[in-house]
Amino acid sequence: MTLDDTLAALYAQHLRECQARAERALALSGHDALLIASGVEKFAFLDDRPYLFQPNPHFKAWLPLTQHPRSWLLVRPGQTPRLVYYQPDDYWHVPPAPPQGFWVEHFDVRVISEPEQALQHLPASGALAIVGEADASLGPLQPNNPTALINSLHYARACKTPYELACMRDASRIAAVAHLAARSVFLAGGSEAEIHRAYLAASGHTDRDLPYTNIIGLNEHAAVLHYQHQDLQRPAQSLSLLVDAGAQVRGYASDITRTWSMGTAESAEFDALLAALEAAQLAMVNEVRSGVDYRDIHLSAHRHTARILKQLGIVSMSEEAMLAERVTSAFLPHGIGHLLGLQVHDVGGFMADESGGTLLRPEGHPYLRLTRVLQAGMVVTIEPGLYFIPTLLKQLRASPAAQAVNWPLVERLARFGGVRIEDDVACVAAGAAPENLTREAFAAIS
Repeated sequence: MTLDDTLAALYAQHLRECQARAERALALSGHDALLIASGVEKFAFLDDRPYLFQPNPHFKAWLPLTQHPRSWLLVRPGQTPRLVYYQPDDYWHVPPAPPQGFWVEHFDVRVISEPEQALQHLPASGALAIVGEADASLGPLQPNNPTALINSLHYARACKTPYELACMRDASRIAAVAHLAARSVFLAGGSEAEIHRAYLAASGHTDRDLPYTNIIGLNEHAAVLHYQHQDLQRPAQSLSLLVDAGAQVRGYASDITRTWSMGTAESAEFDALLAALEAAQLAMVNEVRSGVDYRDIHLSAHRHTARILKQLGIVSMSEEAMLAERVTSAFLPHGIGHLLGLQVHDVGGFMADESGGTLLRPEGHPYLRLTRVLQAGMVVTIEPGLYFIPTLLKQLRASPAAQAVNWPLVERLARFGGVRIEDDVACVAAGAAPENLTREAFAAIS
């Protein structure tokens, strides 16, 4: 069996799961059919320039179509799903290619050239659950996004099918190659913009293909968690590089962060921090097990952070005191990770069950994005960090814990910005070690 045959078989299995989830959601919400709008292009205010198109994730859960606005999917219990495929006769832009690929045989495909023609192929009445944004409305088809249906689909989507995992492995492999290309340009003294361009070239992506905007920070910029710029000028001295960047395959994302130094004598203290966080991150990855509360992994990250701060002489308090006084939050202010899949921060992270409800974050940890108990099939990120953020260090200086901080060491490390290491990790069956998609992708290269 070829790779294409394997992917096609996995996709057929995936569609059966999508159909089963949709039928369950329809039964819970009391609707007869599910209509999913792919979405529409959005334009800048007072301008005719469109933003990058972002498809409805409910649409691309069924189809590997990410650049297909104004299309529709009709799902009915026990019937072949119908795809209304918008292919305009357009000489201003390149229209979508004719429907083709391993997915086509599984759909009743109706090609249209004008958006209004979709009404000829879709029901206009009945108990319809219509999922999409308000601007995707078409005549009588007005998105209603039933809560019971959406909750059921979002809760189930956390657990990935074998097809989805295959897509995410591919996305990890592409991103790993691109990260190493970015590192090479950094070691050669490149600017943030040059590093970004190297990443794009190695990944085969353009900016519009990326699952999220690349974070590429040299030196102190690594301390900005979502650093949004890319300097064209090379710094006078390159000390460190943090790259938080992924890839996208058939609508599924990878999300990887790596931090590097120049590996010189000047970076010895920072390299010790890198090594300590690397070891801690791998220990946290090993905690990704079926039945584990993800909140416990987040709290574990703070215990590891306290241990590193003490071992490296950054803070001379007991680990217990650092946790009690929340000193670790000055160095690790974000959550340990999130669900990953069709969206980088995938939905359903706080749901108590498929009917909704909220599983609260631990007290004092407002930025954690996932509070569920892990199940086989979930893919999560594990991304501890240790940063020297001026705003948070200023607050720490004003606290009683300030006297325990080795401020000269902090000032030396602050020139490097900080460290973040992020892997994409699949939770597998109970009792089995997790699958680290990221590490396996890097290992395949080496």
